[in-house]
Amino acid sequence: MSTATSHASSPTGERRPHALPETTSDAAPEKGGRIDPLRFLISYNAHNVTKVVTEVGRATGAYWIDAVQRIAKPGDAARRSLLWLSTMADRREPQWHLKNEIALATPFALLRNFTEAEHRDDAVVPTLVLPPQAGHSSTVVDYSPQQSQLAMIRAAGLTRLYALDWRPATTATRKVTITDYLEVIDRSIRRMGGRANLVGDCQGGWLATIYAALHPERVNTLTLAGAPIDFHAGDSVIAASTKLMAGTMGMAPYKALVAAGGGNMPGSAVLSNFISIQPQSEISRQLQLLENIDDPTHVERYRVFEDWFKYTQDIPGAFYLWLVENLFWKNRLIDGTLTVDGRPVDMAAIDCPLLMLAGSTDHITPAPQLFAAADKVSTPAEDITYRTATAGHLGLFMGRDALRHDWPVLMETVYGHSVPEPAKRSGGKASRRRSSVRAVADPRNTPRVPAP
Repeated sequence: MSTATSHASSPTGERRPHALPETTSDAAPEKGGRIDPLRFLISYNAHNVTKVVTEVGRATGAYWIDAVQRIAKPGDAARRSLLWLSTMADRREPQWHLKNEIALATPFALLRNFTEAEHRDDAVVPTLVLPPQAGHSSTVVDYSPQQSQLAMIRAAGLTRLYALDWRPATTATRKVTITDYLEVIDRSIRRMGGRANLVGDCQGGWLATIYAALHPERVNTLTLAGAPIDFHAGDSVIAASTKLMAGTMGMAPYKALVAAGGGNMPGSAVLSNFISIQPQSEISRQLQLLENIDDPTHVERYRVFEDWFKYTQDIPGAFYLWLVENLFWKNRLIDGTLTVDGRPVDMAAIDCPLLMLAGSTDHITPAPQLFAAADKVSTPAEDITYRTATAGHLGLFMGRDALRHDWPVLMETVYGHSVPEPAKRSGGKASRRRSSVRAVADPRNTPRVPAP
């Protein structure tokens, strides 16, 4: 459930977010309030080591207690171990679950139409979802039949629904650039009717923001979830490591990674980086699988997550190097110096309703990185919404708590900006909220799978 929901104005009239997550670093700040990257990384990794040791100790104790209880069945331990190893190794390609059709195809992206036949003429502004683009499948927005961001959005009344599907990079697409990504968004929106609600998750969020700044007339509302806009704000291990590495060696290490990947950023390298940021989550997930290997519900939840998380895809090299230099390192989007094909990307051009969802335990995109967007857009204060979910980074997009408690509230607001006034009066908020909540299964006591 959300820990905070607010509009942009504080009681004093100051525009600022509420309930930001507490800092987890004891590193001293640099001048200007920024965290010293080296000290932050040392502190962060020390905390991680402690967490890893704690988790291993907990799991080891549980294992030996279980072994003693099973001492009368000596072959059972071998069976469970073999089943554990085979389950960890059995990975499958993630799939889309909602019925859809391809409305536009390019070598690096597909536009998928999730609009049901009976809703194609609905008087509602179409919605386009931009999934993350970080070495994993875009299916995270349709994660499972029980946990689907797309199903929730559609159930909230935004029935004309589309999503971009980022395809794995190949030798032929290694030179795809930011211009190509923005162009496919523009082609998609024009195909959808010329104006759309944009929903951007993580990398899809900053991409949606850049597009909205360049084409404000095509964006009806802008919803950002876990999206880094000010890449240097908050306590972020990615920002700290990028500032330290790029500040010392420039772009050389990143270019070397791309060269080693044949011109693309290997998805396997991105996965390794994610795991290294929170190794305790990886260790905990595997050890909990061993503890619950005979629980089919837990095993199935584990399998669905691992299939998505471990089945990686490469990122176009030219695009990856552009975003590292311009966004991760030089932070040009928030400071107003970003240009695309000679055009300045001015966030002040964005004046549509802005909705933002951050995670209280998001270590990839701390809330200040996202909420910084509010100070740069021209959207009226009453049309800016902040929401902080009780979730980590991935939980914002596929976690059942966020999908049941946070997304319905945001999409209900988007719906209100997307239909004619008579439709607003005829469709009650309560009925839409119940419908959208039903689109996601009640988690109840289902075993959870630790995720980054």
